[in-house]
Amino acid sequence: MDHPDVLAWRDGHIEALDQTALPHQVRTLRIGTVDELVRAITSLAIRGAPVLGAAGALGVALAVRQGSGEGWDDTRLAAEIARIAAARPTAVNLSREVAAVAARIGDGTAAVEGAALAVLESTGATSLRISARGAEYLLQACGDGPLRVHTHCNTGALACLGWGTALGVIRALHVAGALSHVIVDETRPLLQGARLTCWELGQLGIEHQLACDGAAPFLISQGRADAVVVGADRIAANGDVANKIGTYSLALAARQAGIPFVVAAPESTIDAATPSGAAIPIEQRADEEVTAPAAPAGTRALNLAFDITPAELVTAVVTEERLIPGGRPA
Repeated sequence: MDHPDVLAWRDGHIEALDQTALPHQVRTLRIGTVDELVRAITSLAIRGAPVLGAAGALGVALAVRQGSGEGWDDTRLAAEIARIAAARPTAVNLSREVAAVAARIGDGTAAVEGAALAVLESTGATSLRISARGAEYLLQACGDGPLRVHTHCNTGALACLGWGTALGVIRALHVAGALSHVIVDETRPLLQGARLTCWELGQLGIEHQLACDGAAPFLISQGRADAVVVGADRIAANGDVANKIGTYSLALAARQAGIPFVVAAPESTIDAATPSGAAIPIEQRADEEVTAPAAPAGTRALNLAFDITPAELVTAVVTEERLIPGGRPA
């Protein structure tokens, strides 16, 4: 189960699996305008840092085609591309890949589309290398297994193509016969662990249990996990990690319990231009994602999509190229 159609470029359009419909419905979006792409990204129909990067790359090709058809000037084209890059500010992959492909606009439409497709292809291949390296590291750190792994949010093929990042590491352990089971946090906002990670694990035949976010640190304290493995949306130059809200509490619990807290992410997620976690913009989403349907009318929410885990709580960062002990990039 590699979900080859999570994201694709067909006939000048982006086709994407609508991740807001899962797990109850498998639905494909056909996206032909910048407005449609931005809406898909902000609604989380397209999500996951590596997939966002690939979608942003394809979005530049989409904008160039739309602009050519509608007679946009250079200023309008640049503004539309900037909208794509800013659609979700915390994940650096989105803005980075948009900028990389936009730099090819002067070379013509074919060059832009070729660069975008290269990003799409490399995203899946990258995740396979992360998966293998992360599984190897955990077996060295924790023993031969079978290991009990705690994870957060969704980091599989839906988010990363290929096998995924953190969920790819889990899949590699499973294939090696070294995985006991997985504890999956429900993960606010939009319950992406419950809806998406549990669906992917079920498709793979991997034993798993779903836990409320608030229960996760206590479960770790009770010896229910041998390691915590998560993904990342941005890693600052000093090693601070931005990931889905609730990650910080897992890192604190893992440190207290004396088990590894491992971040699996592509090199493109490491942002040398961001000195520390304090400089990472944290997306705040709509109140109703938290308040509906239970809270009284008029209740306001602190609906932060991400938190920052300090580098000193990270046992290691695993990328497709290297293992970074202590989580601090050189």
